[in-house]
Order: sequence, then C-alpha cells, then structure tokens
Amino acid sequence: MIRPRRLEARYGSPATVRNLRPVRHLWYAAYGSNMHLDRLTYYLAGGRPPGGLRTYPGCRDPRQPARTAPIMLPGLLYFATESQVWTGGRAFYDPGSAPGSGSAPAGTTTDHGPELPARAYLLTSQQFSDIAAQEMYREPGEDLDLTEALTRRRSRIGPGRYETLVCAGLLDDCPVLTFTAPWSSRDIALNPPSAPYLRHIAAGIVASHGWSPLRAAEYLAGCPGAQGHWTATDIAALLTAPGTS
Repeated sequence: MIRPRRLEARYGSPATVRNLRPVRHLWYAAYGSNMHLDRLTYYLAGGRPPGGLRTYPGCRDPRQPARTAPIMLPGLLYFATESQVWTGGRAFYDPGSAPGSGSAPAGTTTDHGPELPARAYLLTSQQFSDIAAQEMYREPGEDLDLTEALTRRRSRIGPGRYETLVCAGLLDDCPVLTFTAPWSSRDIALNPPSAPYLRHIAAGIVASHGWSPLRAAEYLAGCPGAQGHWTATDIAALLTAPGTS
C-alpha cells in the first residue's frame, strides 16, 4: 500500500493566504475518473478517450503534470445526478460532511472524520482553469479567479455541478483545489453509479493508492449513492471482469 500525503490546513495567518497569490502552481485533486492520468491527458492535450462520448478541446498548455501524489481529502464521496459520459450517478465531493452514525466506510478515519482517496496533480493555475472549464462544458481559455476559494475555502463560480471550487488545504506550500457541486450529499437525490464508472474509479484508487481491489470495493460500496445498490463483492468482481486491464 502506498502511503498517502496528508494536507496542511490552509487556514490561520492571513499572511499565509496572501503568500499564495498570485497562484502559479497548484495541486488539482481528482477523486473521480481523472484519477487516471491517461484520462486526464485528454483534458490536457485534447481528444476523445476510447469509448468516450465527448471530444475535449484540451488546455492552452498541454504539458503533463509536474508531479503526482496520492492524497486523502477530508470529506465524503457520493453519487448523484446523471452522467452524460458514463450514465448513472456522477461522483461528487462533499467537504463539509460530518461523520455519520455507525461504522465509516473503508478508507475513512473516524478520528478525523470521513476522508476519501484522491490523486493530486501539480499543474499551473492556467491548466487547472482549463480543466475546470471542460468539466463545466465551457470552452477553455479564461483564467479563474481563485481568490475567494483560497481565502474562504469555497467559491461558487456557477450554478451547476462541478462549478464550485474547493480549497482543501496545502501540500508542499501549494494550494490543493478541486471542483464539485454547490449542494451537499444530504440536499440532493442520490443516484447509483454505473458499473463502468465504478470500475474506473476503483481501478484509479488501486493504481494511485496501492489499495487491494477488495479494500477499494468496500470503500466505494459505503459511499452514498452506491450504498444499498452495490456490494463490495460486486464492485470487486468488476475489477476482475474479462477485458479489465
């Protein structure tokens, strides 16, 4: 198992936040299908992933990430709405969820509240802006203003899914940012994810964190939206199905 990096709190001294600006480099925390570098490459360089329904225009700067790191994000992974790419529920990040009653899913820590495995990519702020635009079905080419996300942790730049920026902390003195929906997991109708989507996310966790297929399956089976619809056994079987790399 690969030891994940723990984030530093980005709260505290106002001087700390001021020193982050202007942001030239940041960590993009991917918790869904972009945990796979080969898929993220289509957002960077453009093109259509094998079997995909969308062709991505790519970033103004198509270079690969300078570094990658497995991280644990404080919060909860859940599935809701309907994916136009995968069908079934999309993966969303709820950074404000408190620990619930009962046992926490595998991969979370009850001492510090729920956590989710993610993969961080060290990018330029311009690359992050262009990836976010493509996730929002917008044309890339405009730099995002990250000031509010850095100072207040969240910044809502649109009404839809993946149009809320979250600064989860710091890693090696660079901010860790991702995007999610403006609502919480308790305020939206949940929707079970499809088998291909679950297989893709589970494989990303196994590859980036070194978890066993069963541990990744147990974690995902406990996430809201998947819980009660998918068992750990069923998800683990997806990773060993014929044709799975």
